[in-house]
Amino acid sequence: MRVIRILPNLPVADIGAAKGFYTDFLGLGTEEFNLGWVARYTSPDADNGVGAAAVQLVSGDATAPEDSVISVQVDDVDGAYAEAQRLGYEIVHPLTTEAWGVRRFFVRAPDGNVINVAAHHS
Repeated sequence: MRVIRILPNLPVADIGAAKGFYTDFLGLGTEEFNLGWVARYTSPDADNGVGAAAVQLVSGDATAPEDSVISVQVDDVDGAYAEAQRLGYEIVHPLTTEAWGVRRFFVRAPDGNVINVAAHHS
């Protein structure tokens, strides 16, 4: 497994109300997506996400029982899932292909943080 990108998932009560701070003040003016419960904002000068400043605002995960603190995009999510199981880490949300086109699982790190490990479903 190779990590491609790590994004912070900031908890917010209302994405619409929080958006202005991140887009106007911080300059993360590109809305990559907005599913209503999660939205990603990046710097407009990003080169396909490489070296981009980005944040995800989360008002509550749509399918997982807990929210994650970061999202880790990997090249082999099935391999990552198998490795997490082999190492005995707690799986918080099972490996799932979500309706919005992401294959992911949530794992609890030994420090208690919940991590969203994901890959875009092809």
